[in-house]
Amino acid sequence: MTQPHFIWSYLPFWIVTYGLSVVLWSCVGRFMLAWLVPAIQPSNYIWRAFVKLTDPAIYAARWITPSYVRAGFLPLVTGFWLYWIKLAIGLVMLQAGWAPSLSQQAAGG
Repeated sequence: MTQPHFIWSYLPFWIVTYGLSVVLWSCVGRFMLAWLVPAIQPSNYIWRAFVKLTDPAIYAARWITPSYVRAGFLPLVTGFWLYWIKLAIGLVMLQAGWAPSLSQQAAGG
């Protein structure tokens, strides 16, 4: 019995879940950087990278987040929303057979 290749057979699953994870953890990093480093400079290349990577997600999360959430906490709230989106997409892909399951790995030896 041949098993599907662990990486190539499930490439859409890996791209989606890892892509969402990168943005999720970048939102957490942006939140921490904004609170830990006083007076963030727009010329700082690390800050610009966090902003460029997380701005589309934060803009989208602003539509579903209540307006009483302060702007400083929006990256953290965006990370929360991304976590649940990633979980839901992962479960849908697992049900559809587009994600590896533990039973396939255990049977493959």
